[in-house]
Amino acid sequence: MTTPTLDRERLRELFDLRSSYNEYVGGGYRDDPYPVWHRLREQGPVLPGTLHQLMGLNDNLFFHGLPYPDRQHFTLLDYDTCFVAYRNSEVFASSADPVDLEGGPLSITNSMLSMGGNQHKRYRSLVQPSFLPSRGKWWIENWISETVDLLIDGFAGDGRAELNVDFCAAIPILTITGSFGLPVEQALDVRESLGRDPQKVIDLIRPVIEARRQDPQDDLISVLVQAEITDEDGATTKLTEREIDSFVLLLLGAGSGTTWKQMGTTLTALLQRPDLLDAVRRDRTLLRPAIEESVRWMPTDPMFSRWVVADTELGGVEVPAGSVVHIGIGAANRDPARWERPDEYDITRAFKPSLGFGQGAHICLGMHVARAEMTVAISALLDRLPNLRLDPDAEPPGFVGVYERGATAIPVLFDPA
Repeated sequence: MTTPTLDRERLRELFDLRSSYNEYVGGGYRDDPYPVWHRLREQGPVLPGTLHQLMGLNDNLFFHGLPYPDRQHFTLLDYDTCFVAYRNSEVFASSADPVDLEGGPLSITNSMLSMGGNQHKRYRSLVQPSFLPSRGKWWIENWISETVDLLIDGFAGDGRAELNVDFCAAIPILTITGSFGLPVEQALDVRESLGRDPQKVIDLIRPVIEARRQDPQDDLISVLVQAEITDEDGATTKLTEREIDSFVLLLLGAGSGTTWKQMGTTLTALLQRPDLLDAVRRDRTLLRPAIEESVRWMPTDPMFSRWVVADTELGGVEVPAGSVVHIGIGAANRDPARWERPDEYDITRAFKPSLGFGQGAHICLGMHVARAEMTVAISALLDRLPNLRLDPDAEPPGFVGVYERGATAIPVLFDPA
């Protein structure tokens, strides 16, 4: 791989949460939402309304489960209630409508993301092996390490860098597009088109698919073109073009959309606590709890939704069939009934699973790859950038966003190589 060359201005437009590209998910929200979420939780674990409406925001925001103005909406705010909604897929479905890969729209949502029951199990089983912890080395050696090192090569001699968009954002998109056999120069085309022109993404990947049919390689596209799905009668068939297309959109979208924000959040939390950063530099076993605490303390997507398929009761509230419930992951991850001092970023706290990667059948497929990307990237920064610290003369990083939360620019100084 040659040194990745990505258009910095385009990177900022696509990845900076404050950009116009990200306005529709609430990227312009600059306040700290957690005090608001605490006050809302104190009113009850389940409240009628969408999360942003309950926060007093009147913007027309879009995200998973939004807007659906013709449905009733409920927001869940404590850990136990959110956990129930995640685990009970019989009542809380991941989609409003059945998934129809052949006849439905070409989109990220018309994919395994929205499947339930046996359909979801069959499709997930095709790609799950590539994302198990045991395959971490495969991802690291094939794509992650080289991408990280080459990006650092680009600024190691400068003595300064911006680490959020120029580094954190670039790693996951280059990793996932690399695993699909796409060249670096097409990575940002993929990111830009995923939500706006999914057919363009498919057009970019189609030549690679055809090449892998003829000559399989050690990459993710080859896994898809060689996969066989078993139907309910036990018969096996290769994936159709539209089935492969749905996997392509889902994996590219998920692979480029969340990890960079969590990496930036973790880096910011450490850089804002120099003593803690030094401790992690000296003892890399602390990096794993630093990442896990980041996922709890400030998950990048603090809400996901489920569609209610039967009348039910949650937290003492009657929730009718046809409603949408919004699982307030961010609020649940700081539930004082589960964690002491929940607003503190404390990597020494006894580990308890959070909802940062979800729960149940749809628990994040790529969570182990995400952990590998964050671990390799942050460790490489500590290895290669001596005296790494925030730039005292630059605007300090902050956290922004409603349905996608992450850090603003992370300007740093270090001793140049």
